Amino acid sequence: MLKFVGVCYNGRIDNKTVVYKISSKINSKGDGTMKFIISGKNITVSQGLKTAVEDKLGKLERYFTPDTEVVVTLSVEKERQKIEVTIPMKGNIIRSEQVSNDMYVSIDLVEEVIERQLRKYKNKIVDKQQAAANFQKEYLDKDYEEDEEVKIIRTKKFGIKPMYPEDACVQMELLGHNFFVFFNAETEQVNVVYKRKGNTYGLIEPEF
Repeated sequence: MLKFVGVCYNGRIDNKTVVYKISSKINSKGDGTMKFIISGKNITVSQGLKTAVEDKLGKLERYFTPDTEVVVTLSVEKERQKIEVTIPMKGNIIRSEQVSNDMYVSIDLVEEVIERQLRKYKNKIVDKQQAAANFQKEYLDKDYEEDEEVKIIRTKKFGIKPMYPEDACVQMELLGHNFFVFFNAETEQVNVVYKRKGNTYGLIEPEF
């Protein structure tokens, strides 16, 4: 069943985000529906793109319980056509993004990556009791190859002093690093600045 509200331009229509539910009919073993929230940035979310999202990401129904929310953002920047998929759960967030020069290719790739994540890290994802409530019983009962152990081989401690994000970027450049952890003098929180393409920078702030 497909419920569609309007056509989305840059993620909005009449000040509302496009929201619709799908029941995947392609290689889907789920009995319920998944709730998709789709937005676009610098791209018109056409019927063809909506169908591609339905056909590909709808396959994930075999893993998730009905009414699982899937947040999809499609964006275009020059030749970079990117899809970002976020699936919030209790205790965890599953997220993946893929970039190519063709949005349909990006959609194909992101589904494959999420499925690999679900198989590889099953034990860690469902380790918490609250997270298990988000998944289909078939997924929980099935054994996959043992996921690789996450190994932290080095721990580094260093003193941090208050500084502004711009100063942190300068310090990062002086050190020749791609990111820099600092104490933000404005917000009094630990933040991270990092290098982006085009000689620009990003700022990561915690959200509690």
